[in-house]
Amino acid sequence: MSNLTTKEKILNSALTLFSEKGYDGVGVDLIAEKVGLKGPSIYKHFKGKEEILEILIDNVENYYEMNFGSELHPGTIPSSMDELIEITKKRIQFTMHDEIIRKTRKILMMEQFRNQRIAKLATRYTTEGIQGIYQKIFEEMMNQNLMRREDSAVVAMLFVAPITLWIHMCDREPEREQEALQRMDAHLAHFVKEYAIAD
Repeated sequence: MSNLTTKEKILNSALTLFSEKGYDGVGVDLIAEKVGLKGPSIYKHFKGKEEILEILIDNVENYYEMNFGSELHPGTIPSSMDELIEITKKRIQFTMHDEIIRKTRKILMMEQFRNQRIAKLATRYTTEGIQGIYQKIFEEMMNQNLMRREDSAVVAMLFVAPITLWIHMCDREPEREQEALQRMDAHLAHFVKEYAIAD
């Protein structure tokens, strides 16, 4: 963290504090203290706590798209069901263990009822956005006769929803991660059995 600018340190500290205490539970003085500054020094870098949150959201959106993908950039289209499972497991590991994403997910869950932009982000990252990525992937795989042709939106929902639920379970009960991963493996194996086109 020593190579970071003061502005980056403030953002990192705010991300951690917001994820632990919620947005309303954190004041500018506490963010400054965590960085080793006096409260008023924050205003040399940001207009206030609201701007810090807005910039954090912008940064995380860019980070997520680069590392996970988006509906516009769904990433590599798998050339087999095995590759689909491999790519999906990498996305699961990223989602469950990347510190920025884990902290952001906690903020989304806590603040979704108080902040309209965060509410929309929570919907995007826990349902619509992920389903949109997989809908595009499945459409392409169906076009390449790698998957049985069905409504790709429905198939994406069936694929993504259980994984999302188990990831959220792990956020609440991290000691159950192995159980969740086993359930996800079983889910992925069942999905392949149901939708793969036999050679």
